[in-house]
Amino acid sequence: MPKALNTAANLFIIALFCGLMVNQPALADDDEDDVQKMSEKAKAFGLISHEDARAKALVAKPGVVKEVELERRKFRAGWDYEVEIVDSNGAEWEVYIDAKTGKVNSINRDWF
Repeated sequence: MPKALNTAANLFIIALFCGLMVNQPALADDDEDDVQKMSEKAKAFGLISHEDARAKALVAKPGVVKEVELERRKFRAGWDYEVEIVDSNGAEWEVYIDAKTGKVNSINRDWF
């Protein structure tokens, strides 16, 4: 195979691989963004409501709520609400609320 053709084939394979990686679904529990299912999970597990989580997140980081998701923690037992907030400067933040206690676990700037 000529060197130019081999290089083009390698670039095509790399581009194809990168495209497949970008199009993978996000790793999250099923239907967390569905408010009804989120509410059912919260009741079943004795968690605070998504409205309470939203209110606690806004106290911790004022702004406009973009999204609220109920997520199972990866490294320790329990559930968190991830509340995405846009502040008055347009910066995006992720506020994690303990779904059992309502405590603010962390506030992180979303840089991407």
